[in-house]
Amino acid sequence: MKIFLLGMMGSGKSYWAKKLAKKLKCGAYDLDYLVEMNEEKTISELFAEDGEAYFRKTEAKILRWFAEKKAFVLATGGGTPCFNDNVEWMNQHGITIWLNEPVETLVERLKPEKSHRPLISQLSDDELHNFLNKKLLERTPYYARATYQLQGNKISDKSFTEIINKHA
Repeated sequence: MKIFLLGMMGSGKSYWAKKLAKKLKCGAYDLDYLVEMNEEKTISELFAEDGEAYFRKTEAKILRWFAEKKAFVLATGGGTPCFNDNVEWMNQHGITIWLNEPVETLVERLKPEKSHRPLISQLSDDELHNFLNKKLLERTPYYARATYQLQGNKISDKSFTEIINKHA
């Protein structure tokens, strides 16, 4: 089973990737982490030194490495589905699940870790809320192409089990 988790930063993609991979006895991967390892730079450094276009090209290249893998759960970056036809590619190569948390939940989760995230590191808490609302509006057309969408309290073991069982 090949599962791609989509959604905004703070939606729980990395958390659920680890949890689902353990359940499915397969690998859990974080696309941002893989980009950092491949480039030997943090995402922040890549954005600052090489620009977003370079980052997105590298991200798409590494995403496509997963065509060769048999089973995995991949936590994508928040913007991954929005560039380089990535969402279409993921839909062709596996199951895509959009973790659609409310902006208020995202803000609470992201406040303590802003410094590690280049897109929000300089924002006040009020600016963070507005930024996330704007980004979600921009990204929704891409996220909405996912095979499944789980919202708020529907992001649960039970919901994931139902999706997995449909494809077993």
